[in-house]
Amino acid sequence: MKGLTDKLQASPLLARALPFVVFLVLTSCQGSLGQESHYWIYTAKCIIGAWLAWTTWPLVSEMRWAVSLEALFAGTLVFTIWLVLDVSYPKLSQPGNTWDLPAHFGTGSAMVWFFAAMRITGSTLLVPLLEEIFYRSFLYRYIVAPNWIYTPHNQFNAKAFLVTSVIFGLTHQHWLAGVACGMIYQLLVIRTNRIGDAITAHAITNLLLGLWVVTQGFGFAEKKQWYFW
Repeated sequence: MKGLTDKLQASPLLARALPFVVFLVLTSCQGSLGQESHYWIYTAKCIIGAWLAWTTWPLVSEMRWAVSLEALFAGTLVFTIWLVLDVSYPKLSQPGNTWDLPAHFGTGSAMVWFFAAMRITGSTLLVPLLEEIFYRSFLYRYIVAPNWIYTPHNQFNAKAFLVTSVIFGLTHQHWLAGVACGMIYQLLVIRTNRIGDAITAHAITNLLLGLWVVTQGFGFAEKKQWYFW
């Protein structure tokens, strides 16, 4: 473990990219061992991702939450956009109900609540940290300049803005909402000169979306919307 820590400490790029890449690889493995492995691999992914975030926390100074009115507004705005753009347009893959937990485990099963809680916790506390550090701290600045580590967070660059937002969007099934989401988070960072505001905004979006999915999915609404997960 000390060897990995030394490598992360010696490479600002590795410290910002490795946790996200590992998280992404584990995401691609979900469901590879059967339907139920989708949920257990997600749980393992969150544990490993949390450990990587803990390891890189002292090495990445911008990996700090920041609460502001702008972050609260941006997070709520993105959540609203995500729902509004739930319309018919070509998706990157067919919407599915993989996370329809009651259908898989039974409505009264404790596993439903366990995995729902794990999904909301992971998407709220872990995903924003790993994604925002990768996209806003590393990728955006890497496109701006070769010596990206010295590039200020509030520097606007049209190419970096568009490329980062599009790549961010294309990692989501609902890519149109994802692109808009990436643009808003990036503008927030440029305005505040802090990654922490985007982390907070992203967490608010994912928390609201998770609560929306659960309340819609457990029979409180006619239309189930597990496909948002």
